[in-house]
Amino acid sequence: MDYYPLLQALILGIVEGITEFLPVSSTGHLILAGDLLDFNDDRGKLFEIVVQFGAILAVVWEYRTRVAQVCSGVFTDKSAQRFILNIAIAFIPLAALGLVFGKSIKTHLFAPVPVALAFIIGGLIILWAEKREHSVRVESVDDLTPLDALKLGLAQAVALIPGTSRSGATIIGGLLFGLSRKAATEFSFFLAIPTLSLATFYQLYKERNLLSADDIGMWLVGFVSAFVSAFLCVRWLLRFISTHDFTPFAWYRIAFGFVVLATWHWGLVDWSSH
Repeated sequence: MDYYPLLQALILGIVEGITEFLPVSSTGHLILAGDLLDFNDDRGKLFEIVVQFGAILAVVWEYRTRVAQVCSGVFTDKSAQRFILNIAIAFIPLAALGLVFGKSIKTHLFAPVPVALAFIIGGLIILWAEKREHSVRVESVDDLTPLDALKLGLAQAVALIPGTSRSGATIIGGLLFGLSRKAATEFSFFLAIPTLSLATFYQLYKERNLLSADDIGMWLVGFVSAFVSAFLCVRWLLRFISTHDFTPFAWYRIAFGFVVLATWHWGLVDWSSH
């Protein structure tokens, strides 16, 4: 039995789980790791979709009590209805702009230099945001208004630019709009559930011809490793932000941007093929 595909699946699942909810861009890390592991063909890209769903379920499990309360109160509880409305409002900008500009963005911006610049510029924006005086207006996700949700949705839509980071754009946008670190981070987690779930099912439908029963073992390993690592990462991040800001992630993004440029310049990673 060839165990190398299982090792590839394990490593990529861990990379996805760790990076999906941190403000560092999971896509860029998966491209780098997949290329170094020689697993960036069409089958590898389908695998990325599968492990992403494992990371999503980690958030659902972490917030299972809240998710259950919202689902059970969808027709009777006004706070649950307000929560669902805010998530729906925040989801719309990314979905709408993605449908209109997604293909064009992928064609023109999914290249080494734009991706690297997005990492670096994103890091600089985080540094700038953390140096500003942070006036907290919204302490909890329950205090969000529909206008707040729309602003956060517009912030998330910036993540259509490759290398930006969906979670990073939403969290830093939240800080700039007056959310507490905890509220911005948790709303980013909640917003990931419909955003990434719909994207996952859509991509699976598009790539259904690549589905093969022979890959079930590999998918299972990747799915579980992504779930476990994402679950641990989400818990760690919530503890981390209680006593730290996002400055370390900013410097990491800047350094990773230069890694992208270096690996492209010396031909170590074929970023152009993605």
